[in-house]
Amino acid sequence: MAMQLNTRGSGRKRRVMHEINVTPFVDVMLVLLIVFMVTAPLLAVGIPVDLPDTRASDVLAEEKPPLVITVQADGVISIQKTAIDRNLLAVRLEAISAENPDVEVYVRGDSGVPYGEVVAVMDLIKQVGLSRVKLVTKLANEAQ
Repeated sequence: MAMQLNTRGSGRKRRVMHEINVTPFVDVMLVLLIVFMVTAPLLAVGIPVDLPDTRASDVLAEEKPPLVITVQADGVISIQKTAIDRNLLAVRLEAISAENPDVEVYVRGDSGVPYGEVVAVMDLIKQVGLSRVKLVTKLANEAQ
């Protein structure tokens, strides 16, 4: 139903505009796109570790979010971004294994951590029933 409006004082009649102005919508969408493009890389696991170098390239699967366990240079172990006591690690991993036994586990070990500590963490992961374990490294020519 179209209405006609009188403009003040001119005596002419204007018709109601039936088109939608999409310019504000496009502006908002572009701003949201930029915001998500800037924040998406920041959502990655942010515990700084000096990963060991490697020449082999293995692309990590991004289909399902993996479980990331980090062993820092000072020996602190973290699941995702949360530090956890070494004694509680097995209990937490058992709960995760019961919830999702097919989860991929990525182990990030600082290059300054003794090899035995990283292997002990990997062994603990396998003992609780999580078999899809991968080590995360960086390429030798990759800048940090």
